[in-house]
Amino acid sequence: MAQTKLSLPDLAAKKKAGERLSMVAVGEAMSAAWAERAGVDIIGVGDSLGMTLHGHENTLAMSVDQMIMHIRAVRRGAPNTLTIASMPYGSYATQEIAVTNALKMMKESGADALKLQLGKEGAPIIKAVADAGVPIMSHVGLLPHKVHLMGGFKMQGKTAEAAYEIVENARAIEAAGAIGLEIEAMPYEVGQAVDEAVSIFTFSIGAGAAGTCQLLNGYDLIGAFDSFKPKFAKRYGNVAQVAESAFAAFVRDVRSGEFPDEDHSYKMTSEEKNRFQTMMTREAPDER
Repeated sequence: MAQTKLSLPDLAAKKKAGERLSMVAVGEAMSAAWAERAGVDIIGVGDSLGMTLHGHENTLAMSVDQMIMHIRAVRRGAPNTLTIASMPYGSYATQEIAVTNALKMMKESGADALKLQLGKEGAPIIKAVADAGVPIMSHVGLLPHKVHLMGGFKMQGKTAEAAYEIVENARAIEAAGAIGLEIEAMPYEVGQAVDEAVSIFTFSIGAGAAGTCQLLNGYDLIGAFDSFKPKFAKRYGNVAQVAESAFAAFVRDVRSGEFPDEDHSYKMTSEEKNRFQTMMTREAPDER
């Protein structure tokens, strides 16, 4: 049976009720279908797919049109799952650019909501997008779009001052009109303080049990992406190992001649085979 798709108002209600939600980040139809069939509550189409699916060293290379293509694929695979999609790096540099790209992504992708990576310094941009009628979320803690400024993918909120700054950013995000925010890579105490400081929906990755919803990158979760493993990523499977074993078995069978065998080959009926052989025998040399 198809699951009942969450609505955006449901998210705030779930937080108020103290319910726990699950969220995975994937970028194509097959994995999205697996997630929906498994009962995942929310699918995030994050620009981390630039790393997991496109092989980039960080998330910065993705474009608006590429993200739209991936979001559409996810929507086809999981039509009954709420989908939150990331606005890529550079697509919200100013209020005008942000509104233009947010409207384009909502109109063309089928996403239910969008997410960018701004705090109090970007509150006017968040407000402009929200005022344009786009359901928008933002991000605190580790911001992949600032990976160079942060010196890499590192935990945030190590000091009391840094932790307080994160909370202040969360408050500014809510005040600007965002309907939710992501809490990434920080001590649980800081993530929990963020969640308690705002009334809007929160989902976390690498912030312990903080927030209403727990997010993991789907390709980390199933063990498909194995270039590196973040501290907070729990692997529930090892798809990469299964796939490599299958490919290696295929190579062995091809080289030994065991594949394709009779069971994996198409066949003609005996009658048609005999007729075909007769036709080939009668073929004149100058017709070849």
